[in-house]
Amino acid sequence: MDMADEHDTDHRVWEEAVRRESAISDLVGRHPDRLTVGAVDRVASELGLSRATVYRMVERFRATRTVSGLLAQRPGRRKGSRFLKPEQEALMHEVIEQDYLKLTRPPFSRVVETIRGRCRQAGLAPPNWRTIKTRVLQIDTAVRARRRGDKELIQAATPVPDQYVAARALAVVQIDHTPVDVIVVDEQSRMPIGRPWITLAIDVMTRMVTGFYLSLDAPSRVSISLCLLHAVYDKTAWLQDRGIEGAWPVAGLPETLHADNGSDFRSHVFVRACRDHGIRTVWRNPGQPHYGGHIERLIGTQMGAVHLLPGSTFSNPEQRGDYDSEKSARMTLRELERWIGWEIVGHYHQRIHSNLLRPPLAVWREQEEKLNLRLPVDPMKFWISFLPEEERVLRRDGIHFCNIRYWSDALSADLGKSNAKVLIKYDPRDLSRIFVRRPSGRFVEARYRNLSWPAITLWEQKAAVRHLRAQGRNEIDEGMIFNATIRQREIEDEAVRQTAAVRRRRERRPKSLINNQETGSLRGIDSRTASGLDEGSETWRER
Repeated sequence: MDMADEHDTDHRVWEEAVRRESAISDLVGRHPDRLTVGAVDRVASELGLSRATVYRMVERFRATRTVSGLLAQRPGRRKGSRFLKPEQEALMHEVIEQDYLKLTRPPFSRVVETIRGRCRQAGLAPPNWRTIKTRVLQIDTAVRARRRGDKELIQAATPVPDQYVAARALAVVQIDHTPVDVIVVDEQSRMPIGRPWITLAIDVMTRMVTGFYLSLDAPSRVSISLCLLHAVYDKTAWLQDRGIEGAWPVAGLPETLHADNGSDFRSHVFVRACRDHGIRTVWRNPGQPHYGGHIERLIGTQMGAVHLLPGSTFSNPEQRGDYDSEKSARMTLRELERWIGWEIVGHYHQRIHSNLLRPPLAVWREQEEKLNLRLPVDPMKFWISFLPEEERVLRRDGIHFCNIRYWSDALSADLGKSNAKVLIKYDPRDLSRIFVRRPSGRFVEARYRNLSWPAITLWEQKAAVRHLRAQGRNEIDEGMIFNATIRQREIEDEAVRQTAAVRRRRERRPKSLINNQETGSLRGIDSRTASGLDEGSETWRER
């Protein structure tokens, strides 16, 4: 089986798990206390499974609340499993394209008869109707509706203005990016370095900001993921780290995440991670910004506030006039992040909202008592699922990433078993560890091979590499990277005697995102009520 076939197989398995999760979730929601035999039998008939299998799936779903909990226990194809031949798939695709996706809208039963008849003529085993139905449902709903001229389906698949009026907190969270209308300066030189980007998320019902992420990098799946992580978890530790004295009680998994149509929001990895944890993703139509009115108004409010800061670029050149934004810039990225945190907590959440006629914080407090707060069952798995990823070769001396070697004793058993690359996950804010997916599907933590090296960020690593290459060094090893970073930090420490402002640079150095090595509590996340990871978790440290 080539890579394309493996991808198709994995996609089919995932789509089947999604179908099962929808049915099981609905069953559990309708019968929260006790399942009836009749209800279970109806779901079993719908899914083409036995009653006993449905009961087992209900148990797994209640334990994990994820789609992946309903996947096969052992990843990959089981021995003896049979999949359709390429000829069967090609024939089904041809008939669906030519005979089903037509304005005359032939019935599904006719398509089933045609496919089964042509398979017999070609000497192929005919697929059952469920398999054919799955292939039809895999076609994008909007495409299927347009090709068949199905007005009802077109209407159902087309959002309308003001559709996103949520009836409860965290039912719909909107998320978007924008460049911040202010120029920030470098921590060390205090020279202007450009405008940062901010990713903001807002709860539609209460208008509370659920989280944000500030970075000098252009918007990407990484910035969306880090914003979502900030939105989901308790922000007590985050506020304390930044000296912000205020309440920001929003936490929990949203039911629906509403975003624009950008490629970063449609990332396969991001969408799949959301779906795995019960977050539905909805995209607004291109060229129709009114569908994202709540987040657009929030962005406008926040940008209006930053226009008061030194170094503001204002909204346009006419407003800026003769004001020299770069010359006036004073704030570092860290200071701007803290300022925005104060703006959200101390002003935006406290002011009377023009639509709510009440402060967002007051509305949230009222809804908080009714809210069925959903948190990830496995915090570590949730965190890792949204981290950026790369593929690397497992070598005898470990995994090479960013010119740094990583190792875990658990990887010894995987050496030499396959030439395929392994998937790794990493946090750009702390390169002291990466997470490596083993053949079992579980992730293990791998650390620097040289444990004496300090934790650094991805941006520090890139800066060190640029510095070394500027010196004419083309071949760079990890020792040179860390030595350069350490020397740069020493320069910063020396500069503390010159200006107190540079002390903030030291505070930005990454500390372990996992404070407690045994329980796996996450830095910046309130884990006081979170239980430790047990051996049944998807992710744990193997020795």
